[in-house]
Amino acid sequence: MRIGITGHRGLTGNLAEEVRACLHALVETRNPAELVGISCIADGPDAWFARAVLEVGGRIEVVVPAAAYRAGLPEWHHDEYDALLAAASQVYGTGFRESDEQAHMAGSEILVGLAEHLVAVWDGQPARGYGGTADVVESARRMGTPVQVVWPKGATRD
Repeated sequence: MRIGITGHRGLTGNLAEEVRACLHALVETRNPAELVGISCIADGPDAWFARAVLEVGGRIEVVVPAAAYRAGLPEWHHDEYDALLAAASQVYGTGFRESDEQAHMAGSEILVGLAEHLVAVWDGQPARGYGGTADVVESARRMGTPVQVVWPKGATRD
């Protein structure tokens, strides 16, 4: 099963721990020999999901939205980003240089196109900028890709 991930960054505290646990539980139910996680490996759900896939024995494929993507991620995440990128069995690019909203959406559309199923760590609210989680969910639904929303009951984000 080829599963893509999209989700809100900046989750902290109990919400972050609940989401991590949900993502890990989700991948634990899959056959590791057939599990491929597809991620842009940004900090938060993207990286948590990719790490969980590797921990259960699956493979990851990475979509890099832009040449300058890593530089736009928090510095504290760079080591994990580099480790996940090195662990990828396949890496895809968009051809974009600058890491902007258009590049991020293009990366997400590639990700959705590669996936049989999309997991969305999403609060159900509209995107806060073009290429946000809601836009990726809408794109997946337009493409006919099944979407599974992961969001702890009663949780809110800043």
